[in-house]
Amino acid sequence: MIACFAAAACLLAPFGSGAGRARPPVSLVAAPAHVALAGAARQVVTLTSTGTRPVVVEVVRAGYGLDLRGRPRILPRRRSWVSVRPRRVAIAPGGHAALVVVSSPPRRAEPGDHSELVLLTTRPLRTASLSVRVRLGLVVVVRAPGRIVRRLTVSRVRLRARRLELLVANRGNVTETIARRCFVVTVRRARGVVVRLHPAPRRILPHAFGLVAIPFHRARGPLRVAVALSPGPPCPRPSARAFVVRPEKGMRN
Repeated sequence: MIACFAAAACLLAPFGSGAGRARPPVSLVAAPAHVALAGAARQVVTLTSTGTRPVVVEVVRAGYGLDLRGRPRILPRRRSWVSVRPRRVAIAPGGHAALVVVSSPPRRAEPGDHSELVLLTTRPLRTASLSVRVRLGLVVVVRAPGRIVRRLTVSRVRLRARRLELLVANRGNVTETIARRCFVVTVRRARGVVVRLHPAPRRILPHAFGLVAIPFHRARGPLRVAVALSPGPPCPRPSARAFVVRPEKGMRN
């Protein structure tokens, strides 16, 4: 099975020298690829089949999460606030189908973002050499009304071989995408500043942790690492914290 997780398009290209030019037998595109709903709302998602074979797509709901390094995960589904109609569509090559995504949060829902995953899976399709199924993941974020809290903190800094690792906690109730300009890591030794670093952007779900790794090769002796971090953009006044870190035993530059 070919899986595309939280992506806009998923395709299977045939093997062979002409694979880069030939249309794949199965290709599925969803627009929009990410659905954000405020309270009780609805959104139409258009599925397009650009492959050479007709497909039947089935809709299944699942839980959604990110691991410490930001990789998407399919989780067991608990109580769902999202419904999708129809739950099965047949699409001819080059054809389209419309899905209606509807959110219905309970009256006393916790304010903030609640993410679910809608899995769009084609029925098995047999080609000349194998049986193919394609799965496309559509992330649906429902924002329940109420007081919005945005708070990011750095809980821990460790010096690993050739990298700094920062454990970031999202203590707010909305999904945060940390922008480079809102995240500054300053590394100092006794003589002064060694380097200022801006980690790559990362997404962290509410009430969750994310591990941010930054390449770093100058690891001799104890270092003072100052971290300034704020949600954004825009970047409001950042929270600041300093850590003293030392190379792990046996670590080499």
